[in-house]
Amino acid sequence: MPLFAIPFPAIDPVAISIGPLAIRWYALAYIVGLLGGWFYAKRLAARAGLWGSLPQPKPIDIDDLIVWAALGVVLGGRAGYVLFYNLSAYLAEPLEIFAIWHGGMSFHGGLIGATLAIILFARKRGLNALSILDLAAVVAPIGLFFGRIANFINGELWGRIALDFPFAVVFPHAGPLPRHPSQLYEALGEGLILFLIMAWAVRRFGFRRPGLLCGVFVIGYAIARIVCEFFREPDEQLGFLFGSAFQFLGGGITMGMVLSLPLVLLGIGLIWVASRGRTLPSVRSA
Repeated sequence: MPLFAIPFPAIDPVAISIGPLAIRWYALAYIVGLLGGWFYAKRLAARAGLWGSLPQPKPIDIDDLIVWAALGVVLGGRAGYVLFYNLSAYLAEPLEIFAIWHGGMSFHGGLIGATLAIILFARKRGLNALSILDLAAVVAPIGLFFGRIANFINGELWGRIALDFPFAVVFPHAGPLPRHPSQLYEALGEGLILFLIMAWAVRRFGFRRPGLLCGVFVIGYAIARIVCEFFREPDEQLGFLFGSAFQFLGGGITMGMVLSLPLVLLGIGLIWVASRGRTLPSVRSA
């Protein structure tokens, strides 16, 4: 046993309880993340200098965009978890697909769902789809930060066993051994650090090169996620992938790593194309 281990903080997952109504920290984290993203997005949308000649979204557009994006995240996140992480179980019990309250969301699925929702929204409002995706990319780390904090409070998605790490945590549902608080690592990498990177990028480049900020985001997220996967316990039903072929990587390859690798290539491609102005709308002569 290690000399140091931090007991899991006794935080009631229910933040507010009024009679039969219970509001959980998990729900509050999503609400705070959405409100924070909405507030920041409205400030960015109002700065004309960031948009150049591209159509600038109106305040009402941002209000509606949050709803579209949230719906895309929920539907895509659930579909991604079903397809990528536990397909056989859901094929055996198809009705469980709709039982979102039992847990099971995939960031990569949520990213796909939100992307499709934002593209449809932009086309409907006559906005540049890639520039609106850039706007969403700048504010997304806010939701990621609070979401990972909620994972920690819920005592879920815990890290790998860490017997010699002085700040390891004994999670109540993960056995008696201390583990890396990988949720907090992800909150730091995918949330705070990525937020600061995106805040710098939007000040430096604005939205004048559609797709550029989106490329920065997906590369930043993918790198942070892959690094954190070395400390995070893989999903029980999947374990490590590809057997023992990658044991030299500290256990093996996880699904989170596999799904993040294409994001690096996508991000590089977006930055390369956008930096050359190839995503700018063509100017038609009179």
